[in-house]
Amino acid sequence: MTRRHFLTLFLMLQATIGFAPAAWAQSPSLAEAKEEGLVGERPDGLVAAVPDDPSSEIRELVDRVNQKRKTQYERVAQQTDTPVRAVQARAGKQIIARLPEGQYFMDAAGSWRRK
Repeated sequence: MTRRHFLTLFLMLQATIGFAPAAWAQSPSLAEAKEEGLVGERPDGLVAAVPDDPSSEIRELVDRVNQKRKTQYERVAQQTDTPVRAVQARAGKQIIARLPEGQYFMDAAGSWRRK
């Protein structure tokens, strides 16, 4: 990946992640679910239910948010000629880095941790 390519990807992800709360995945119900510890961020830029047996409402929320995020990631990947997995990994790092204290994220080993 060239330096220019990397910079373009970085700037597009910054714009995408910067708008994430309002534009694609931070509805009040997601924010509440994250604050309550029911949903956490994954390293691949998607969300998941933290408890082993989530309610159907939480499962639907996770599916809806992930579909919106995947669409965004695919768009950024196309525009930057970057593999979708690389876009997701970069976004996941940025999202987790910005999480408020007390919210859950999944570490690289697949375990839930509280920030």
